[in-house]
Amino acid sequence: MKTQTGGLLVTFLAASLAAQTAPPAQKDSATFDPDGTAHITRVVPMPTTISPEAQTWLESLTRNSPGPETLAERRARTDEWRAKDSAEARRLFPVNVEELNIAGVRTDTITPLSMPESNRNRVLINLHGGGFNSDSGSLIEGVPIANLAKIKVVSVYYRLAPENPFPAAVDDVVAIYRELLKTYKPRNVGIFGTSAGAILTAEVTVRLKQLGLPLPGALGIFSALADFSQVGDARQLFALNGFPGQLQPTDPNHLPDNEYVGKTNRKDPVLSPLYADLRGMPPSLLVTSTRDLLLSDTAILHRALLRAGNDSQLVVFEALPHAFWYHFQLPETREALELMAKFLDEKVGH
Repeated sequence: MKTQTGGLLVTFLAASLAAQTAPPAQKDSATFDPDGTAHITRVVPMPTTISPEAQTWLESLTRNSPGPETLAERRARTDEWRAKDSAEARRLFPVNVEELNIAGVRTDTITPLSMPESNRNRVLINLHGGGFNSDSGSLIEGVPIANLAKIKVVSVYYRLAPENPFPAAVDDVVAIYRELLKTYKPRNVGIFGTSAGAILTAEVTVRLKQLGLPLPGALGIFSALADFSQVGDARQLFALNGFPGQLQPTDPNHLPDNEYVGKTNRKDPVLSPLYADLRGMPPSLLVTSTRDLLLSDTAILHRALLRAGNDSQLVVFEALPHAFWYHFQLPETREALELMAKFLDEKVGH
């Protein structure tokens, strides 16, 4: 009897001590409004799943994200780092660059130093990023792809908003495409771009379909959206630099890119290709990353292309923000650029 009582006492004391020393129950780190809006608190450690160089770069973004700025300030800042990074691109990926006017539009024509004879009948059109209101990548994108794919690249300085809202940029690219068709077969032309340039790539292709023109051989759509009437989920989580930076307003009635959209209906099928007939689109490669503010939008476009029966590939890189492939110090950048060049080389003209 005593033994039994002692056993019960030990058990009780052990349970009491365990209750006193156990960590408090974890509370849900999100609260929800009746309409499903989530208020989130998270602790996100530095990912170990990316390269050491990428980890160092991500850490630096927490200290160097720009604050609010005027359009003039944005353009000046963008021009400064674009010039520096374009010079770095040309050092790492040697090419010849010649400024040419094609169909009344200024371009940089980028030619590989060594180009196989079989590639002389192929050409790529590059559409730079920059939010439709600045140039953040004309040579940064075009130079590496020309070097790696060994194909000539025509990088287009399309007209910018707000001075020239939609469809001015689309019209510029269509004019260049028409001119190139005088020399190149449609299947031997590819179009690619990042961010605003990726959106423009899809818009131009829809416009070519509307005009009854033969479509290009392949598309490179690198971090894009296809619907200006809605804001993708990732844009409520990430800014241009991932977690650091300015988030989109949570008001669902606030829609971005007003200066580019202008007075156009946001569901116009050229402006927002999600509302277009996407059947028969060229083979497409879509690239994004898990901290890209356009991650959701890129995935939505990919699914729309698949639903329409197209050859569409989606590659999502780990833990990196929007357009990370502009940053040449990252091993992931080299991987992304080689992936893009390989796809365009394999699809254009084949």
